[in-house]
Amino acid sequence: MSETTPDAARDQAPVPLAPPAAPGAKTPPAGARLEGLRGPRPYLWLAGSLLLLAFPFYLDRFWLQAGLFAMAAAIGAIGINLLTGSTGQLSMGHAFFLAVGAYGYSVLAGEPSDENGHSLTGLGLPTWLAAILAVALAGLAGGIFSPIAGRLRGAYLGIATLALIFIGQHVLFNAGSLTGGFNGRAVPPLSVFGFTFDDSELVVAAVPFESSEKLWYLALAALLFSGLFARGVLRGRPGRALNAIRDHRIAAGVMGVPVARYRAGVFVLSSMYAGLAGVLLALVFQRTVPEYFGMVLSLEYLAMIVIGGLGTVAGAVVGAAFVSLLPQVLTHYSESLPLVSAPGTGGIAPGEASRYLYGAAVVAVVLFMPGGLTRPKKSGEKK
Repeated sequence: MSETTPDAARDQAPVPLAPPAAPGAKTPPAGARLEGLRGPRPYLWLAGSLLLLAFPFYLDRFWLQAGLFAMAAAIGAIGINLLTGSTGQLSMGHAFFLAVGAYGYSVLAGEPSDENGHSLTGLGLPTWLAAILAVALAGLAGGIFSPIAGRLRGAYLGIATLALIFIGQHVLFNAGSLTGGFNGRAVPPLSVFGFTFDDSELVVAAVPFESSEKLWYLALAALLFSGLFARGVLRGRPGRALNAIRDHRIAAGVMGVPVARYRAGVFVLSSMYAGLAGVLLALVFQRTVPEYFGMVLSLEYLAMIVIGGLGTVAGAVVGAAFVSLLPQVLTHYSESLPLVSAPGTGGIAPGEASRYLYGAAVVAVVLFMPGGLTRPKKSGEKK
């Protein structure tokens, strides 16, 4: 007669598939989890995508340009959110890298010409190549500054990047042969495989397509690529390293994260996002003006990521839409809004009113929704 050991008895015992349900507990239906995965979110994404694709067929030029500004701002906001929201590095010089992208494209793609008393320099490269090189040029500018970004943090990095704004404004206003001085310079339209994104009329389904309609789909594609790439970075190993650096720099270094290298790398990546946004803005404006790329623009980008939500792609997009569309909406409806009127007519100008409103939005978000509009505080969460 064989003797059964305790180990053999344990191996022969049946293994329960799940813990017994508590008395009175309701058993969820078999497909409950699958139905949760089939929630309304995919359908909302599909409906929103179809709506965005259909906008050029129904919206006029004003709203299309407002949407283009919002998409360009969203690309730049994703870049600064990678830097400030995910890594905790404060940057006040984001507008400098937008200017590098915008003017880099204008110089690389433009032809030598005389404009507003300046002999403008232009390399006359193919416009698609000039756009790529302009983004790379912004990344190169970020790479030159990255050793400083890799070693400074907090307010010290903010002050250091603030110097980029003053340097950039001095160069933009005084390097007339490159920038055109105070009046700026014209931007050549983008041409890809013989298709030019200019005001030449193209009829699609009985709807005339000009530069705004053509650029709409280009901006959508650029925003989609930028968002997916940033989402991949944040969800992968680099994103975990960046969050570790933001939460506790010393602990991240102890765990083997090369803190200075990651900080420098994300600064370069953020600069390239800003360069892409600058190229898109130049194509929409069709003219680059130095005054636009000042300190106010950098502050607006910080407001975008605070309002939308730090460290998320969706937060950058939502915040950019809010901050960039608000002045456009107020300008469009200034005649019917109280206290808001055209500049010089006695009321509050739409631009000033928009700054008051999103300034108040920043304060409200910091006080009541610290995670931003896309990350509301959950019930029961501690302050």
